[in-house]
Amino acid sequence: MIDITPNESTGILLNNYTGHLGYISQQNPYVIPTTYFYDKEDHSIISYSATGHKIDAMRKNPAVSLLVVEIKSTKNWQSVLVHGTFKELQGSEAKLKLHKFTEGVKSVIAKNEHRKTEFISEFSGKLYSRGIPVVYLIKISELTGKRKET
Repeated sequence: MIDITPNESTGILLNNYTGHLGYISQQNPYVIPTTYFYDKEDHSIISYSATGHKIDAMRKNPAVSLLVVEIKSTKNWQSVLVHGTFKELQGSEAKLKLHKFTEGVKSVIAKNEHRKTEFISEFSGKLYSRGIPVVYLIKISELTGKRKET
């Protein structure tokens, strides 16, 4: 296993839109799948969720992580681990970032999966039925990547 460069790590973040979000709730770690977009300009992760366990936990303890993995086989994979801080967005900033998230994920899907998507519900949970979504950033404080090739 070898370390990969920061540029390679951000490349992996840019080329994917799903990962595993890690957070702490009542002193217990949780890791759940999530849809995200890497905002290269801000060096941050954009995502959203309905209010619930995850959002409540991140409001109380904003230290979070995101793991993104590309696996071709057990002997050929690469991963990026992001450590950062949860930041809840409000108002026009939340709308702007949600739009950037939507357009960014649609672009990654078009490039990697060769399919066109029109609506956020085609690639992310249908949260609008559960109220207004919470849009948030993960402000990246540390980024590490690993690769295994044989």
